Amino acid sequence: MSPTAALPPTAGRVRTVGASPVREILALTARPEVISFAGGLPAPELFDAAGIRRAYDRVLAEAPERALQYSTTEGDVDLRTAIAARQTALGLPTEADDLLVTTGSQQALTLLAVALLEPGDVVLVEDPCYLAALQCFGFAGARVVPVPTDDDGLVPAALEEIVARERPKLLYLVPTFQNPTGRTLPPDRRRAVAEAAERHGFWIVEDDPYGELRYDGGPVPWIASYPEAADRTALLGSFSKVMAPGLRLGHLRAPAGLRRACMVAKQSADLHTSTVDQAAAARYLRDSDLDGHLALIRSAYRDRRDALLGGLSATLPPGSRWNRPTGGMFVWAELPPGYDATALLPIAVKHEVAYVPGAPFFAGPPDPGAMRLSFTTHSPEEIAEGLRRLGNALDEGRPDRDRG
Repeated sequence: MSPTAALPPTAGRVRTVGASPVREILALTARPEVISFAGGLPAPELFDAAGIRRAYDRVLAEAPERALQYSTTEGDVDLRTAIAARQTALGLPTEADDLLVTTGSQQALTLLAVALLEPGDVVLVEDPCYLAALQCFGFAGARVVPVPTDDDGLVPAALEEIVARERPKLLYLVPTFQNPTGRTLPPDRRRAVAEAAERHGFWIVEDDPYGELRYDGGPVPWIASYPEAADRTALLGSFSKVMAPGLRLGHLRAPAGLRRACMVAKQSADLHTSTVDQAAAARYLRDSDLDGHLALIRSAYRDRRDALLGGLSATLPPGSRWNRPTGGMFVWAELPPGYDATALLPIAVKHEVAYVPGAPFFAGPPDPGAMRLSFTTHSPEEIAEGLRRLGNALDEGRPDRDRG
């Protein structure tokens, strides 16, 4: 009997790009007794399940032959029209034909990587950065270069210096309520980004999953709305945070040539996004009051954010810093020197509380004391208890504690 030949190995990109630490933490802390500040998840009790079910019932009763059939790659025209109307109302004139519906905005990012990046191309990212974007660019074989940030986000002067040196293909950023920091890039910096792209000739990928979750202040214009950036910006949006993530519905607004390239890439990935889910979302936007529902979500999340912020001074050790985001899902905290948030996580889990260490979000040297705290999935009372547990864990793991 001849020996069995070994199978070929998996692709090198799979071996070099690691799994998401956030996903692994969520799996470890799925026990119901754990109060988790780790996941950037919408609150499930706030889903408009009844309204979404009515939308599905309508499309399946009225046109099942269309809702259950193959569809066009571009996406349901009624859904694209509704998205275009919302973007136009928010200050970015948009037509249905400017949009491509995607299977979550994460797919939009993947399609852009396929359409734009060759192995070795330089991609600039905020530091820290959305973790799944780092994975996406890693799979594309790009060379990811971090751009320094401060409390207001990406630093324009640093961007200018790095662009001149690296000649990037694109800049990826989440300018509004950023993941992981919750920061919002001010208008003057947005204009500086747009002008740098025009002057130096790189693409901007503007990811905006959180923009409608604003609790304080007024809206800030999309980078895509600045004339300097209009012909070189891909704007990503999502229904995951405002309707339901299980629908896996996102959208991409991009100049015609890039949008066409992404459409071809999507044809090879999944042909099109789920027909029935698109039809139900379009029906929901027609029949229900999404803005009224968003007002309920914002009110609940504002209270939860305030509960988290109100308890941090009594929870975190002296010398800690944290921000006060005006929207989104995250607070970014930095423990004082000597603390290692990654090393402390097992102690926290033992105390039945969890967070995400900040280190994996950095493309450059990490801040070991950084942590991301999400406030959306727990009531103010649960947040208070979670902070009590976190305080006990941090006290147990403090660097100067006598271990005996």
